[in-house]
Amino acid sequence: MAGNESPERAWLVWAQRKRRRVPGIPPPVDLLEELASLVKGAGGVVAGSRTQLLSSEHPATLIGKGTLESLKDTVRVHDVHLVVFQNLLRPNQQANLERELGVKVLDRREIILDIFARRARSREGKLQVELAQLSFRLGRLTGGRRDLSRLGGGIGTRGPGEKKLEEDRRRIRTHIRQIERDLLTVRRTRTLHYRRRKEVGFPVVALVGYTNAGKSTLFNRLTGAGVYVADKLFATLDPTARRFPLPGGGTAILVDTVGFIHDLPDELREAFLATLEGIGEADLLVHVADGSSEGMEDAISSVEGILSKIGVSGKPLLLAVNKSDLTGNAGWRPPGAIRISAKTGDGIHALLKEVEGGLWLHRSARSGSTRQG
Repeated sequence: MAGNESPERAWLVWAQRKRRRVPGIPPPVDLLEELASLVKGAGGVVAGSRTQLLSSEHPATLIGKGTLESLKDTVRVHDVHLVVFQNLLRPNQQANLERELGVKVLDRREIILDIFARRARSREGKLQVELAQLSFRLGRLTGGRRDLSRLGGGIGTRGPGEKKLEEDRRRIRTHIRQIERDLLTVRRTRTLHYRRRKEVGFPVVALVGYTNAGKSTLFNRLTGAGVYVADKLFATLDPTARRFPLPGGGTAILVDTVGFIHDLPDELREAFLATLEGIGEADLLVHVADGSSEGMEDAISSVEGILSKIGVSGKPLLLAVNKSDLTGNAGWRPPGAIRISAKTGDGIHALLKEVEGGLWLHRSARSGSTRQG
C-alpha cells in the first residue's frame, strides 16, 4: 500500500491437519490471531478468517475442492483483495490458488518479509531484508512460478520487488553473493565494536523474547534510548546497543534484538541470524515474556527452542514476566521469574539487582575457568 491507497482487505486461512486428541495434551495453539497481527503490521485489514481441518493435503491447492469453492464465494462476498495462509505454500499451490481465486495469495513467510521490508532502517537491516526476499523468490523462480512479475504494489511486493524478479536466475544469484559480501563487512565492523566494549570491561546483557513482549519498552526504561515502541509485531528490526547503569555503580551494555515468532521459517531465521549476533556476545540473557498473553507459556517455549538452535541455550538467563501493570500478581509465573512492568517501572530495581548478581556470578565462573586453564 502506498500514498492514499486504501488498505488491502485480507482473508486468513489456516488449514490444520486432523490429529487424534491425546488425553492431557491441549489442542494446537490458535495462530490466526498472530497471523492477523502480522497482516495488520503489513498495512492490511483483516476481513475475516477460516480454520479448515484437513484429512490430507491437496498437492495442487493445499485445500480440497469444496473448501476452494467456498473460499471463492468468500472472496467475492467480502470484497477480499488477498488471501493469506498460515500454512507455508509450495510454489505450484500458490500459483494455482491465485488462478482459482482471482486475487493475490500469500503465506505467512511473505507477510513477515513485507514487515521486515517496512521496518528495516540500518544498512544491515536493509541488506538482510533484500537477501531474504531474493533468496525466497529465487526459490519461487526455480519452482516455475508463472506470476513472478506481478503488476501493482501492496502487501508482499515491497523490498527488492518486481524489478529483481524480472532478472534471470544468474543475475539474482550474482546479486545475492554481493549482498552476502556486504553483510560480511557490516558484521565484521560490529564484531570490532563488541570487542572494544569487552576491552573497556563492560559486560553485555541481551534482551530476548517473543515479538511484542515489551523488550523495546524495557530497553528504553533501562537506557533512556528512545527506541521506537509500538503495539505491533516486529516493531523494531535492527539490533540496538546502549550503556545502562547497574545498582552497585557499575555499567553494562544492553542489546535489544528482533523479537522471535512461533515457527519462524528456517530461511528467514538464517537470513536474519545477524540480528541475533548480540546474543552470542552477551554475558547474560534477559528473556522478556508477555505476562498478559494467554499464550505466554507457548511463547517462552518458542524462544527457548530458537536459543537452542542458535547454540546459546547454555548462557546465564533471567526470565522477566512483563506487563504486571495489566495483570497485577495474577496469572502463571514460572519458578524464579521476576514480575515487572517495563511501562510503569514496577519490579525494575529487583530485575537490575538480579542482572548485577548474574553478571557477577558469570565473571566469577569465567575467572575460575581461566585460572584452571
